[in-house]
Amino acid sequence: MSVETLEYTAKDFSSDQEVKWCPGCGDYAILKAVQKAMPLIGRKREDIVFVSGIGCSSRFPYYMDTYGFHSIHGRAPAIATGVKLANPNLSVWQITGDGDALAIGGNHFIHLIRRNVSINVLLFNNRIYGLTKGQFSPTTNLGQSTKSSPQGTIDNPFNPGELVLGANGHFFARATDTNAKALTAILVEAEKHRGASIIEILQNCVIFNKDIFSDYTAKDVKLDNQVHVEHGKPMIFGANSDKGLKLNGFKLEIVTIGEDGITEDDLLVHDAHEEDNTLHMMLAKLQMPVVTGIIRSYGEDSFEMRMKKQVEEVEKNSPFKSVNDLLESGETWEIK
Repeated sequence: MSVETLEYTAKDFSSDQEVKWCPGCGDYAILKAVQKAMPLIGRKREDIVFVSGIGCSSRFPYYMDTYGFHSIHGRAPAIATGVKLANPNLSVWQITGDGDALAIGGNHFIHLIRRNVSINVLLFNNRIYGLTKGQFSPTTNLGQSTKSSPQGTIDNPFNPGELVLGANGHFFARATDTNAKALTAILVEAEKHRGASIIEILQNCVIFNKDIFSDYTAKDVKLDNQVHVEHGKPMIFGANSDKGLKLNGFKLEIVTIGEDGITEDDLLVHDAHEEDNTLHMMLAKLQMPVVTGIIRSYGEDSFEMRMKKQVEEVEKNSPFKSVNDLLESGETWEIK
């Protein structure tokens, strides 16, 4: 199979391992979406690597028929960065959860983003620790009762999008486990992006945090409570496609087309490629409706591109062309 005539199917990326998640877990839908995306990115299977940390989602590499590492808690960004720098031609994907990425791995996570290493990070956010049986995580809602906060958590939760953009992230998207088609499309675009691509996936944990995102994903409300943004298109949503977002001063306002003289021309048109991330931050922080789709995609040289340029420049200007040149420079002595 040549690179020019890749004819993979989703089945080609499904390993022979038994998938072991709880029945009804959102991870199944995400796995299928990723397997459908892989044939579309135009890469050979042997050039694709999945790296994970610890958590329910971190079993992912076992279920992909690609190369992969199941690494340690919170440290997947370090492993994935090493893989990418060792072979920049690889397509590297990191699988992580809200606990793995934002608690023990928080430091690694923000510096991966800051450095802009070309790694696609899938952040499964179920707002709970599922693998360790239901303790509150860094994204658990304030006041929520969990196994480790029976009276309600008193921690303010992270908003992953706000965190990514605050770390100067250049690609941030949000998807749900109930819309596999949209997720697959986002994954394909993430692979095209130069630099770190972060995709937050709102994922349902049926055992320890069931229906935590039902206000956004339930069939009877999802059209009214989700704004799916696309670059170059007005921000329209609603069951009747009659609602939209516009700026009112420094705040986003929900308006209805046809009321108070509002027309489609009054609505914001999404610009994912804008260098200034002010509006992207507003979209990432909006709670109701929640914004899905590619919120920010701003191109800039990646970390590995800058590293390659620096190495080439140093090699070009260095008087030493080999280790022997270095060892024999300056004063030397021969001991007999």
